[in-house]
Amino acid sequence: MIRRATVVAVGSVKGWPDDGCRDYLKRLRRYFPVEVIEVPEEDLNRRAPEEVLTAEAARLARRTPAGAYVIALDREKGEPLSSEKLARRLNSLGLSGRSHVAFILGGPLGLSPDMLSKADARVSFGTVTLPHALARVVLLEQLYRAAKINRGEKYHW
Repeated sequence: MIRRATVVAVGSVKGWPDDGCRDYLKRLRRYFPVEVIEVPEEDLNRRAPEEVLTAEAARLARRTPAGAYVIALDREKGEPLSSEKLARRLNSLGLSGRSHVAFILGGPLGLSPDMLSKADARVSFGTVTLPHALARVVLLEQLYRAAKINRGEKYHW
């Protein structure tokens, strides 16, 4: 299993998504350190979509930890992973010496093609479009589930 995870995300979360993120972060930190890094979201009304993606990509790249295995969340072209497959992937990364994984989440427009091409892997949590705050909750929940699966622990509330 991985020994450390970083989530680098565009924008901040508020309200119930923030509550969900805090809950899963608390649970996850029993298994390994997890850090969430937020970068500012661009104003969609003042810039062209390409400019927004480029500016956000620059911020994400600056805050992505050096040496981490980078996984970009990409609904359209990412590899669809079941919870079990994600758990196996994270376990194999840890066993191969890639024990620090950084997950990259874009804003409302997603991630720039350049940011996607620089990632070590792309994953998708399905074909539905999730608001980026909800995608963060789903990511943290899936990381928690993967940790439970890899330890052979039951996942029921």
